[in-house]
Amino acid sequence: MSAFHFFTKLDQTLLLGLRATTIQELLIGIRSVPDASIYFHTHRFLHQHHFLSPEPPNDFAYWVTNVLGDDALAERLWSVDPVRFDGISGLREKLIGVLEGHLASTERRIECAAGEEFHFMACKTFVFPTGHSARTLGEFAELVSKVSISSVYFHVFDAKMRLKSGENDFSRWFRDQGKTALANETRRLDPYSYTLDGLRRQIVALVRKYDSH
Repeated sequence: MSAFHFFTKLDQTLLLGLRATTIQELLIGIRSVPDASIYFHTHRFLHQHHFLSPEPPNDFAYWVTNVLGDDALAERLWSVDPVRFDGISGLREKLIGVLEGHLASTERRIECAAGEEFHFMACKTFVFPTGHSARTLGEFAELVSKVSISSVYFHVFDAKMRLKSGENDFSRWFRDQGKTALANETRRLDPYSYTLDGLRRQIVALVRKYDSH
């Protein structure tokens, strides 16, 4: 069995110099910013607030409801489910569709107060080896329980967008080792419905379940 090598990451936040004061400007920004910005604004809460209950808002929904006070639009933005998308392009198009539909249905134009603009950001990711590797399912379960939350995040969330196949690094390794049922269950996990600690525990439980077979 080939080894699984655990990596971790460090993100450097980048300010892109683009801001929005209205929904129209938010739409223009979402259309034009790089993929890294869309990913940042739809996943930042998951990583920085991994101890909170699942399904925190994306940055767009948070700004629309807390700054512009448009709860109806915020609810539609909140409902955009990242797990349905294997890449950023589909996620971006869904967000664009929500905003375009909203603007087509209302003539109401809200501008935020000075100092409360939406600032588009992205991040540059630095990836580092942890020095940990597993050759058996037992070793994997032990190590995934010990590595940092950033490592779990990298191998599940970042990997799904990187691989663009619906797989994450864990499910792909299980599949490569001939553990098809485990790979399928791991792939089907909705990582957005757990805290990161809860997701870690669920992965460990699955691995131990199939390691006993």
